[in-house]
Amino acid sequence: MYALIALPLLIILMGLGLPVAWSFAGVLAYLTWVYEANLNTLMLQGFRSLNSVVLLALPLFILTGYLMQSGGIAQRIIAFVSRLATGRGGMGTAMVLSSSIFGAISGTATAAIASIGSIMTDPLAERGYPRGRIAALLGISSLLGILIPPSITMILFAVVTRQSVAACFAATIGPAIILIIGLILYNRFLVGRAFDEVEPPEPSSGESFGRVTLKALPALSLPIIILGGIYGGIFTPTEAAAVAVVAALVVGGVIYRELTWRSLGRSVVQAAETTGSIILILLFSFMISRILSFERIPQEMTEAIQSVITNPIGVLLMVNLVLIIAGALMDDVSVTVVIAPLFLPLMVANQVDPVHFAAIVACSVVIGANSPPVAPTLFLSCKICRVPILQAVAPAFGLIGFVALPVMLLTTFLPGLSLTIPRLLDLM
Repeated sequence: MYALIALPLLIILMGLGLPVAWSFAGVLAYLTWVYEANLNTLMLQGFRSLNSVVLLALPLFILTGYLMQSGGIAQRIIAFVSRLATGRGGMGTAMVLSSSIFGAISGTATAAIASIGSIMTDPLAERGYPRGRIAALLGISSLLGILIPPSITMILFAVVTRQSVAACFAATIGPAIILIIGLILYNRFLVGRAFDEVEPPEPSSGESFGRVTLKALPALSLPIIILGGIYGGIFTPTEAAAVAVVAALVVGGVIYRELTWRSLGRSVVQAAETTGSIILILLFSFMISRILSFERIPQEMTEAIQSVITNPIGVLLMVNLVLIIAGALMDDVSVTVVIAPLFLPLMVANQVDPVHFAAIVACSVVIGANSPPVAPTLFLSCKICRVPILQAVAPAFGLIGFVALPVMLLTTFLPGLSLTIPRLLDLM
């Protein structure tokens, strides 16, 4: 009974403006008090859970994202994709594809929004795209970094549910491909209907497509090195994160020569701040999970839901709804570390593979992070695009309703979409 108050309490604390990590600390304090848990034992178990080699990948991939932003890597990727994506809706397609490539290197949405949004917003606006639609498309497409491996969210899911990181990475590739295609087709459909796209001028740089491609090759080689190394068995995801940092340093500092000592220091500080926040959230969530497990809360919740909803399809739809609502109220890290372990026993009881559940959670984050009232990704996207949030809400709902939500439902009810690639790679 007391545990039912924990999630509303977390939402209330976050709604009051308390930092996410300290909101988790407040929930931990409440649960420790009502269940009279031993805080010393909880702290010891929490720190033991953090003592994981897998978690070393977090700060490294986060740092890679910031290095891409300050080392000229993102600019080369966008320049190449913009020349490649032509025809109707070409600039919107370029934004989606740039986000995809960026996600295949950094695994984070925040850096993608800052890099791609700051470079592409004005060119898109000049081509006739309303800024509200630009912000909405940027918000959705930036979260391809969560679906396309490597993914910070999938690393967190694997840690809190004790699954294979590589398997969770592979599970989201299928949904990511469908989301990319859906975003491109939906954007092409809107051109000429919701707004008119202005024909692009001749490239002002005078550079040929071949020269632009040559400049982009070092940047485009990064996802091949990272993903090829992971799935080729050359290195683990944690080692891949270290390789990604070194590669970003070499490409940005030596090849492009845009990564200065000052920008490197700024990237390290930003990565440390982001990592510190995530690690604190993880520590408190591990301690909360320990209390809930000891009190058998997940098992009791599973039994209660199954006594009311006996149809597996109804259970899956209910979980989808809860994930979307939670994602609309909390950030992706909070949803992953709270909801994933809480609902995992229910999923297993309904013959849903944990790796399949990883893909469902990732797809829900794409919807929740762009849904009011919190909508952290959409708010950040609007800030970068310099547009009021109200102008982006309707376009965001259009993208969610016609693209993101169908992808989530396909992922939920077609397990092969997320399990085929892990099985082909012998990760399950």
